[in-house]
Amino acid sequence: MSVSRIAKKMIEHSNRNPHDINHFMKVYAYAKTIGECESLDSRTQAVLEVAAIIHDIACPLCREKYGNTSGHYQEEEGAILAEEFLKDSGYPDDFIERVVFLVGHHHTLKNIEGLDYQILIEADYIVNAHEGNYSEANIRNMMENIFKTDTGISLLKSIYML
Repeated sequence: MSVSRIAKKMIEHSNRNPHDINHFMKVYAYAKTIGECESLDSRTQAVLEVAAIIHDIACPLCREKYGNTSGHYQEEEGAILAEEFLKDSGYPDDFIERVVFLVGHHHTLKNIEGLDYQILIEADYIVNAHEGNYSEANIRNMMENIFKTDTGISLLKSIYML
């Protein structure tokens, strides 16, 4: 299944929530941009793009089940939902396993292993910083302590005039 079909399916899954849809589409755009600028191999780029689109797959369920979209709940529920969402996608098992891992860890900022994981964290943060009106101090802290890619750092500086 193509990334565009995954996006279409994810939009349909999102219960007509424009905020959620706009969020994951922006994260996808930043992840795609960072990945391509960092010269990811094609498989890692594809894993990253699919993970970026479905990273918040659990938000509708979390709102209903817990009354909020806490990162912990998103990771726990998201891994289960992502696996189900991708089961008939035609992607190989190891591809799906990596996407599921990324969805299940996209709020975990320690022991980040792999450029796909790093870039997903960076792309999601870039979008969250705007949506959450994060302080300059918070953004600088993330840039100095979590961001690792040259492209992610450059985008963060350009967007937030650091």
